[in-house]
Amino acid sequence: MIDDFAKEYLHSDLREIRETVLWKLDGLGEYEVRRPLTATGTNLLGLVKHLSLSESRYFGEVFDRPFPEPLPRWDDTAARGTDMWASEHETREEIVARYRRVWAHSDATITALAVDAPGHVPWWPRPDVMLFNVLVHVLTETSRHAGHADILREQLDGATGTAVGYATTRDAAIREARRAEIERAARAAVERR
Repeated sequence: MIDDFAKEYLHSDLREIRETVLWKLDGLGEYEVRRPLTATGTNLLGLVKHLSLSESRYFGEVFDRPFPEPLPRWDDTAARGTDMWASEHETREEIVARYRRVWAHSDATITALAVDAPGHVPWWPRPDVMLFNVLVHVLTETSRHAGHADILREQLDGATGTAVGYATTRDAAIREARRAEIERAARAAVERR
C-alpha cells in the first residue's frame, strides 16, 4: 500500500514540476530563452534540453526501456555539455516537444514498473537501483533546475513563481526598493563586525 502511495506521490510531484519548468518559457522571445545568463552559459531553453536528455536516460536505458529517439550516449565525452544549450539549428518547439515526448515515455515506464523494480545506472557509484531511487533522483534534479529557471526568469523580466498559476510580477520600483533594503542590511551587517 505505501509503495503505491509513494510512487504516485513522487510521480505527481514530477508531473507538476515539469510543467513549471516549461512555464518559465512562457511569454519570452527566442533570444531571452536562449540567452546565457550566468558565467557558465546557463539559459532557460538549455535547462529544458538538459532535463529531456537526463530524464530520457533515467526512465529509459536504466530500466532497459530505451527512449525511441537517438540520444548521445551517457559516456560520450565529445557530447558532454551540449545538452545545456540549444544551437541555432534547434528550435524551441522541437526542444519543448521532445521534452513532452520524454514525459510520455517516462510516465509509461513509471506506470508499468513497481516502485521496487530493479534498474542499473552505470554512471553512479552504486549502480544497482530501484525505480524509487530514480524517481527521487529525477524529481530532485528537475526541482533543482526549476529553481535555476525561476532565478533566470526573474533576471529577464522580474517574473517569479513556484508553480503554474502562482506567478508574481512586482513592479520595478517595488523590486528595486526591496533590493536596496537588502543591500543596506548586508552592508550594515559587515560594518557591525
